[in-house]
Amino acid sequence: MMKSLNWIGVVGCGVMMMFGGVVEGKGRAFDDPAKALKEDADFKFQGEYTGTIKEMGAAGGMKVGVLVVALGKGKFRLIPCDKGLPGDPGASVDLKVAVEGKLEGNMVRAKVGSENGTVEIHPDGTMVLSSTVGDFTGTLKKVVRKSPTLGAKPPKGAIVLFDGKGVEKWAKGKMTKSGLLTQGAQTKKRFGDHQLHIEFRLPYMPEARGQGRGNSGLYMQGRYEIQMLDSFGLEGKDNECGGVYKIAKPKVNMCYPPLSWQTYDVEFTAAKFDKNGKKIAKAKMTVRHNGVVIHKDLELPGKTGGSVLKSEKGPGPIYLQNHGNPVRYRNIWVLPTGGKK
Repeated sequence: MMKSLNWIGVVGCGVMMMFGGVVEGKGRAFDDPAKALKEDADFKFQGEYTGTIKEMGAAGGMKVGVLVVALGKGKFRLIPCDKGLPGDPGASVDLKVAVEGKLEGNMVRAKVGSENGTVEIHPDGTMVLSSTVGDFTGTLKKVVRKSPTLGAKPPKGAIVLFDGKGVEKWAKGKMTKSGLLTQGAQTKKRFGDHQLHIEFRLPYMPEARGQGRGNSGLYMQGRYEIQMLDSFGLEGKDNECGGVYKIAKPKVNMCYPPLSWQTYDVEFTAAKFDKNGKKIAKAKMTVRHNGVVIHKDLELPGKTGGSVLKSEKGPGPIYLQNHGNPVRYRNIWVLPTGGKK
């Protein structure tokens, strides 16, 4: 009978290689997938792989996933996932153990478990796993997942903040030649209770680490930050993608690989104050990242760092933080839901 599978654990402990929290040199930053594919040999290998691993002599197999994180200069970090990819039913990511891979010729190779196991990633998006201990074999394929809310159309009564046609609704709003909004913009209009849809694309910065890797943030009312960061393959902390900065970590790290379009869908309720200005109800929000609920009715004790407003009272703008990284946005709309607008 097949064991609960950690494919690295089957062949040994591998190489522990944690990376997060440390800010290192940023290196190159790509904001366009076509350019990254053309100019960086590592780009086509990074991403999500899934398939079935089978034990010799056993019936059937077990679904697994592997996250392949590009670290620059032909180096990679491979992270195993049982029962699929993050967000799949029952899936779990082994963040304690990672295997170091290296670009050799036209493929990425990794060895695990004192040479007993091998991983080969081919340029056609195929990953081949094999082990002489336990005789496990399997072939995984690279997949490109898309958020189920990608391209969501604004409902009746919604205010379209950005559709690629102009930045007249934004202070300091700038648009790329390809029609995408750049970081550092803030809406001219302020909002109370509302629902927000936004699509964002984090840059490919393989040589950067931690907070220096694709950093931005979505500030609800200009006060409460939902972090945007290339956290693909990381733990999912409160200062990583989907985290409410220094308040709450996401229930699951749903960050897709860099240069993938991702979505936040937020239901936001503003803080309430009595006639004397005393706060009588905390702000709260429910957040879906790529269609998965990562915060449910989360109460916000106060503003997060980097807030553009001094107090929590009154409506506030939507603010897209500028950390110097080329984060891009599209299809942004707000539906007011009864609070002050």
